[in-house]
Amino acid sequence: MDENMGNGSRNDGSSVESTLRVEPCLEHKADNYGDLEEELEFDPLLYSSLERYLPDNLLNSSRLVKAQYMNEILLGYSPPSERHHTHKHREYRQKITSNYQPLHKVLYTMHPTDFFVPSFLKAISESTEESFRNIMSEPSPGVLTFEMLQPRFCEMMLEEVENFEKWIRETKFRIMRPNSMNKYGAVLDDFGLQTMLQNFMEDFIRPISKVLFTEVGGSTLDSHHGFVVEYGTDRDVDLGFHVDDAEVTLNVCLGKQFDGGELFFRGVRCEKHVNTKTQPEEIFDYSHVAGHAILHCGRHRHGARATTSGRRTNLILWCRSSMFREMRKYQTDFSSWCAECKREKEERIRKNVLFLKSEMRLRIL
Repeated sequence: MDENMGNGSRNDGSSVESTLRVEPCLEHKADNYGDLEEELEFDPLLYSSLERYLPDNLLNSSRLVKAQYMNEILLGYSPPSERHHTHKHREYRQKITSNYQPLHKVLYTMHPTDFFVPSFLKAISESTEESFRNIMSEPSPGVLTFEMLQPRFCEMMLEEVENFEKWIRETKFRIMRPNSMNKYGAVLDDFGLQTMLQNFMEDFIRPISKVLFTEVGGSTLDSHHGFVVEYGTDRDVDLGFHVDDAEVTLNVCLGKQFDGGELFFRGVRCEKHVNTKTQPEEIFDYSHVAGHAILHCGRHRHGARATTSGRRTNLILWCRSSMFREMRKYQTDFSSWCAECKREKEERIRKNVLFLKSEMRLRIL
């Protein structure tokens, strides 16, 4: 495979000359573009993530040269309406962060030993399949569970979210909810936690996904959507059957006391097969434990049962790969990760084998 991806085309029909590497240069330390936010067309974190895919001759160029090169690529794939939305969302975030006063400032930068339990940090430092499997359970294919967050981190995050919601009520500020299905909860990226969560994904989720979720772009995760959801009799009660807008999803229970709220899983499916029948071996229910994580493919169909008492708050990190999404546009066979595609492929092979056997018998006769 060539080192660089081929040229693309702009939404206005003109050619995009800039190219990117197929595989990221993981040893390269990307620049921070935060102070250039006013001059950039897109989120500064996107430039930092994309930088590792630049050709070798550009990796050590100045930030402005790299930003201009990446801008050329990003503009080619972003319609004007999307750029307008990005600009408006940036203004919205700036309005929040310039007025909201954080309760726990320590949460806004990554402090691994304060955030994660020692067993998890040890596994990440080794970053082998064996080290990850040693701390994880896989109660159902593709569903990984493990202890992850320190109790104090969970407490501080809950308090931070409560403080943010108090500020919302007092200022009557209208906020965007995490997604179209949840009426409660908050987008953590919107009130200043975006950089910390990007580091969370790059340094602590991508190493796992690179080993255990390679078939869905786990090694090329480059952006995220981070939020908390709240369930209870006075919040969202349950969550319907769905798939996530993510390649890999991290879901960690922060607490508090609650009954019910189990997650139910029903197999991984591509877009074409998302509503197909669930096989018996795909049925799995998971009960939340505070501080414990569940990691799964975003296309793993799932939902949440009713929280019957108390309140449950979960931190969700949707981890995305722009590379995987671009390549998926040109694929028709997803049998490496879609269970229904795999079943159909196996059925075609079985029928072909039977046909060949019958043909051979006729020739013998």
